[in-house]
Amino acid sequence: MAKETEIKLRVSPESLATLCEHPVFATRNVGTWQTRELLNRYYDTDDFALANGQVALRIRRDGEQLIQTLKSKGASVAGLSERNEWDWYLKSNRLVLSHLDDSCWPESLRELDKKQLKAVFSTDFKRQFAELRWQREGVETVVEVALDQGVVIADKKQEAICEVELELRAGDPVALFELALELAADTALMPCDISKAERGYRLFDANSYSVAAEPAQLTAQTPLDEAFAAIAWQLLGNSQRLAEQYRFNGHWKLLEQWFQQLVGLRALLASLGHAVPRAASSALRGQLDALIESWRERVTEGAEEQAVRDAAPQAFAQELADTRWGVFSLQLALWLQDKQWQKKRTARGTRQGAAVLQNWLLQFLQDEATALQVNRYMRQPEDLAEQAPRLERLLVWLQLARDVTDLPDSDRLFGALRELHKLALQPITPEALVQRREHLGSVLSLNAWKQVLR
Repeated sequence: MAKETEIKLRVSPESLATLCEHPVFATRNVGTWQTRELLNRYYDTDDFALANGQVALRIRRDGEQLIQTLKSKGASVAGLSERNEWDWYLKSNRLVLSHLDDSCWPESLRELDKKQLKAVFSTDFKRQFAELRWQREGVETVVEVALDQGVVIADKKQEAICEVELELRAGDPVALFELALELAADTALMPCDISKAERGYRLFDANSYSVAAEPAQLTAQTPLDEAFAAIAWQLLGNSQRLAEQYRFNGHWKLLEQWFQQLVGLRALLASLGHAVPRAASSALRGQLDALIESWRERVTEGAEEQAVRDAAPQAFAQELADTRWGVFSLQLALWLQDKQWQKKRTARGTRQGAAVLQNWLLQFLQDEATALQVNRYMRQPEDLAEQAPRLERLLVWLQLARDVTDLPDSDRLFGALRELHKLALQPITPEALVQRREHLGSVLSLNAWKQVLR
């Protein structure tokens, strides 16, 4: 068994055609570019038992070689994927079921009749590849870069393949993000961990591709630094998967959700005080502000106007044709992977970062709730919009970490504050002011709100 650690980057055909000549590759390439034609058949049952078990099984023809490969889903975070992989060389273009034994076959599929497996879709593509080597902080880094162009065919549907894969062979995974970021500076790249197998299954069922990244695993005793990183990775992963799915099918709700991930990230970066110093996150917050500013009006108007929703996919395609989205995604991923917020912070910030999540979060909620001044805005509801950033900070933590607080009815509190945030951003009308007052009063009546303020 081998472990595969890689980053996948969607790219336009025009950019892919010239990437071989990119200076980043030219200065680190230890050989010549090679080309292969890879023909792949993926196998599953009629009811897609392997896909549901997060397993991919294929036979690949690479020149004269036939290779049977089983991949199981491992960690996949914001474009960086780690998967377990088993390979067997074959003599004929038929599955060898005896290879699929307990040493690799998942327990969840133990009862599956493997004789039901059959070819369900294909991914055929040309791959240009080269090996890169360089020294990073005194350690040799080895990366295989692959430029893939071809097509996924499932039944009568198909989707183009046009992507860059950066696979780590030796060194620190941080090097993958650094390399990708160098490429993204002048080439529009879209980080996303969708595999070629997932593309094939998505052609059968668009909803088979999950737009939710792995949820943050938090406990009351999780150190704040770890909790912050886990939530940030989750939001970034969500945003990348939502961007990929919206690019694929143009469903409006996905764009709204993508925008909300950006708002959540912005609020998260502004919520930790000394633990995440403003200077450490300044560049990222600036990039987020630019993205949010570009899309806020369109997302707001699209909630009411069909014409805006209809025009949004083209506008999003233009966004992806620019370098901005790829640079931000990779910059944040590198920042998180390298834990850059922990560097050059004060001793106070380090102590705060080491605090257990439950204690920090309860204090944070109390401080923010007090500063929200609900009673004041009941008297002056026309000014509630100025509290939108504070509401966003409360919401991001209540959405993703409220289970560690032991607050009564914390779900109701989250729902009430989310509705209050929505009302705060609506245009001021007599009716809207009445709704703001009423909703502020309902927040005051919640048991969770009263406990937060104790």
